[in-house]
Amino acid sequence: MSFSDLLDDIGGQGRFQFINTILLIIPGIIMASHPLLQNFSAAVPDHHCQTADNTLPGSSWNFTSSDVLLKAYIPVDEGTKLSKCLQFSKPQWHLTFENGSFFNISETQKIPCQHGWSYDRTEFSETIVTEWNLVCDLRHLRQMSQSIYMGGVLFGALIFGSLSDKFGRRTILTWSYLQVGVVGTCTSFSPSFEIFCILRFLTGMAVSGAVLNAVCLNVEWVPIRSRTIFGTLYAFSFSIGQMVLAGVAYTIRDWRKLQLAVSCPMLLCFMYSWWLPESARWLTLKNKPDQALRQIKKVARINGLANKGKLVTLEVGMIVFVPSSLHKGTSKKVQFYSNLKCQCPISIHCRCCNSFAFYGLIMDLQKFGVSVFLVQLIFAAIDFPVKLFASASLMYLGRRRTLGGCMLLAGIMIISNAFISYDMKALRTSLAVLGKGLFGAAFTGVYIFTGELYPTVLRQTGMGFGSTLARVGSMTAPLIRMFEDHLPSLPGIIYGAVPIIAAFVVIFLPETLNMPLPETIDDARRLFSLIKLHNNLFQAVDLNKSKR
Repeated sequence: MSFSDLLDDIGGQGRFQFINTILLIIPGIIMASHPLLQNFSAAVPDHHCQTADNTLPGSSWNFTSSDVLLKAYIPVDEGTKLSKCLQFSKPQWHLTFENGSFFNISETQKIPCQHGWSYDRTEFSETIVTEWNLVCDLRHLRQMSQSIYMGGVLFGALIFGSLSDKFGRRTILTWSYLQVGVVGTCTSFSPSFEIFCILRFLTGMAVSGAVLNAVCLNVEWVPIRSRTIFGTLYAFSFSIGQMVLAGVAYTIRDWRKLQLAVSCPMLLCFMYSWWLPESARWLTLKNKPDQALRQIKKVARINGLANKGKLVTLEVGMIVFVPSSLHKGTSKKVQFYSNLKCQCPISIHCRCCNSFAFYGLIMDLQKFGVSVFLVQLIFAAIDFPVKLFASASLMYLGRRRTLGGCMLLAGIMIISNAFISYDMKALRTSLAVLGKGLFGAAFTGVYIFTGELYPTVLRQTGMGFGSTLARVGSMTAPLIRMFEDHLPSLPGIIYGAVPIIAAFVVIFLPETLNMPLPETIDDARRLFSLIKLHNNLFQAVDLNKSKR
């Protein structure tokens, strides 16, 4: 009897599976805020140079409240808009008169801001941009801080993925929850931009470890027929989290308080995470069948099938013991990857491209010209209908067609957006929302898909390695925004072209719909042989039909 059959016997869609999924969804909702926090904590308000004195000599007028008086100190860039990075070397009082604009102003009279900046605080009371003046010559540091966070996600996937295969899913998951809560809370007290970036890096590490292990712990406790359902349910946690972030950010306009609000609740998740059962698949493959048996009996009892749980014993062979030599040797890992041929690089390439385009699209909501809170809410809401459609497609059309179709359509919409005028805000926002929804659906598919390609003994190592390289895409995505200074449409073209290329590469991956989850390296070899035979059979049937 396979482990999937065993799960069916003790309740494959029982009370335990739903409780386990809900307990994993709650921290997923909270952690969904951290990758997107930059849209609010690093928002760039309107600004201009701060004058040496805020009032005219002998006058009670405030410069920041009078655009007329500001004209004497700050040049105009576009129409009547004050320059963000330049000021006059000396006050130009003639510009305050009605016909003052007729006077010629030499460029030598314009110099960079000498006394800091004055910010419009009507939308945000404080952001890292206003606190550390990340504007003008330092504006690229804002994008760099997000890339540093993604670097932490990359490093966390590499480290925690391997540690999870060695120490267990639940152990690393629990530690990751604690790290997100503690480090995230400390981030809100950062005394400098450098400390802020270091703490964001550590937060990214923990978020990566938590997500990887939560996905794995969720998938490994459900049978084949339920895998897509529970995988999609967990994916909805990120959509809900994005909606919650919009509401929390709308209520809390100070970046420090916002950071605190999305970090402290993780400490509660850490406290209840000890209840979560360790993966019985991992325990069995790590030569701990007694512990695996206890977990299985616990699951059967929660599902109201305690009598069936009592029938599960080591003696009747319900739990298959796998010798440790099968999964400890490095040569076996090398052999496994060689047998997979090009499947691993292709799946990693797809994750990297999807991550690159997804974060490139959603990490600058201010460019749409409407409320960032509204755009964030719409971006989150679109996930629900699109992911429901993707879930049905994953179950009936298969993983490969769904993943490729979502990435292709999303790429087309993003490229189209690059050539649409900024004045057409409604059309630009609509295409971006649909593209974001399709990228979210592709994320759901790619997590389920890649989890099915690796055997249990190497699943977290393989998914961690794939997530590591995928974060290369999310790290470079914010940096592409820097090209807007030279060619405004270039980032959009790049963000759209990359997933389109990946969509055509997906066809080289094997279809894993309704295939058993491989436990060992030998299982993985047999699975891919079965998939190849399955695909050849259907090709032969299609060929015979075409001949007729």
